[in-house]
Amino acid sequence: MKRFWKEARADDGTVLLDGKPVRTPKRNPLALPTSALAKAIAAEWNAVGEELDPRTLPLTGLANAAIDIVEPDRLSFAAQLAKYGETDLLAYRAESPPELVARQAAEWDPLLDWVRARYDVHVEIVTGIMHRPQPAATVARLRDATIACGDFELAALSPLVTIGGSLIAGLAVLERAFDAGTVWAAVNLDELWQEEQWGADLLAEQARESRRRDWDVAVRFLGLHR
Repeated sequence: MKRFWKEARADDGTVLLDGKPVRTPKRNPLALPTSALAKAIAAEWNAVGEELDPRTLPLTGLANAAIDIVEPDRLSFAAQLAKYGETDLLAYRAESPPELVARQAAEWDPLLDWVRARYDVHVEIVTGIMHRPQPAATVARLRDATIACGDFELAALSPLVTIGGSLIAGLAVLERAFDAGTVWAAVNLDELWQEEQWGADLLAEQARESRRRDWDVAVRFLGLHR
C-alpha cells in the first residue's frame, strides 16, 4: 500500500492522519491510554516511507492487539499467557556442566527470589527436561497476577513471555523489578552458552536479533503506556 497521508499527529490519546483518526484493523478507534504513546505512534506513521509496511509500525501493532484481540476476551487471553508459569524456563536447570549450572543459578535465582517474595509462592526447581508440575497455589497466584493486568499491559507482556519462555521474567519486566536488558540476557542464557562453546551461527544470530527487536518494542510500549 502506498502512503496515503501527509502528516500524522497525536491528539488527546488518538492519532490523526491528515486530521482523520486512525482505526484498528477491526475498525475500532485507536484510543490510547497516554499522550506519550500517542505521540510515539504518530512518530511511527510520520517515519513511513513511500510504501506502508506494517513491520515499521510495531507500537501501532501492539496497540491494535490490545484493542482488537485482548480487550474483547481479556480473561481468556490472560489465562492462556499465564500457562507459561506451569513450565517456566527459569525452573528448568541443566545437570551439567558445572559452569552452566552456576551461570543459571547466578542469573535465574534472583528472578525466582523476586517472584517468591513478590507473590508469596514456591517455585519447584527441576533438573533436566522432564516436566514436573508447579504447586497449584503458585500457578493460581501467577495466573491471578496476569489476569490483573490491563489490556495494553497484556499486549506487551505477551511477546515478553513468549519470546523468553518465562512468565516470571515477563512479570519482572512489567513491574520494573529488573532491568529489561538483564532479563533479556537471562532468558537467552542457554543459547548464548552454546554459542560460547561451539561458535556463533549466522541464522541463529539473526533470529535472536529479530526477537530482540520485538522484545525492545514491548519494553518501550510498557514505558509509554504508563
